[in-house]
Amino acid sequence: MTDRTIPMASNQEFLKDTGAKVFVAGHRGMVGSAIVRQLKTLGFADILTFTRDELDLTSQAAVAQLFEREKPKYVFLAAAKVGGIHANNEYPAQFIYENLMIESNIIHSAYKQGAKRLLFLGSSCIYPKLADQPMQEKALLTGKLEPTNEPYAIAKIAGIKLCESYNRQYGCDFRSVMPTNLYGPGDNFHPNNSHVIPALLRRFHEATLNDAAEVEIWGTGKPKREFLHVDDMAAASVYAMSLAQSDYTEHTQAMLSHINVGTGIDVTIQELAERIKEVTGFKGSVTFNSSMPDGAPRKLMDVSLLARLGWEATIPLKQGLADAYQWFLEHQENFRAN
Repeated sequence: MTDRTIPMASNQEFLKDTGAKVFVAGHRGMVGSAIVRQLKTLGFADILTFTRDELDLTSQAAVAQLFEREKPKYVFLAAAKVGGIHANNEYPAQFIYENLMIESNIIHSAYKQGAKRLLFLGSSCIYPKLADQPMQEKALLTGKLEPTNEPYAIAKIAGIKLCESYNRQYGCDFRSVMPTNLYGPGDNFHPNNSHVIPALLRRFHEATLNDAAEVEIWGTGKPKREFLHVDDMAAASVYAMSLAQSDYTEHTQAMLSHINVGTGIDVTIQELAERIKEVTGFKGSVTFNSSMPDGAPRKLMDVSLLARLGWEATIPLKQGLADAYQWFLEHQENFRAN
């Protein structure tokens, strides 16, 4: 895991409020665990976390009881059902149902119990499949979504609109950040249900162990993708939470309040594969199966709004891939049964 220094927002009210009770929903996930690490580094001591066995976030009653009992002052909503193309295609009903229930329960309970501020974490898949590149926040709801993850994307769009609607009707301070493709410590390395970086890291690692002659990758390798290290995402989330409400609303709109988070730099899948080949020490060749789908030709976030607000990513892809691979090596026992 990388060492991170979080830049100070213009208003440091949240960063100074280290005695406040902070609920991080989804603390066992890649993003949630990174946010918890950031908060502990900053001196926050009263961090609420619950396992799935302890708290069913899809249960309205359970979430309402938790908020009524604990009354957290700040909420990071990082909990979600996530997965790659295969998982989204196989379980569309679960993806839309579970994500809608989680965000609805938490956002409503945060309002009911008077949480001072909430940060909802979405996804770049909210934007149309053929959105102009780089994708600006205003591209939301301007075209058709990528079919393979439409249910998940619709749930995330609903989360943004929940935050905006509660802000408009009840005067809440609920915010949304939309990360690009994330990777890093705590990622899911399942061979079928993982995203592109962990899937390729594992595939190249196993090919190296087996002295394979080649690694085959779906698609042409030409699509371009942007990747953000999860520690950068956690730092951006804390930064967005720490912004004064006046700073946040000055740069957003009541019905267009989400902010993109990314690096503003993308690479082709082929370039990514070559970098992962280098990181894992694979000596064979890399081939591409052009009969398999590519997905969207390009997905790059316009991150100029967050830059104007004072935050930019700092972890380069090469360093981040090495960090993610090291974490996998240290935890690969957990993935051998997958």
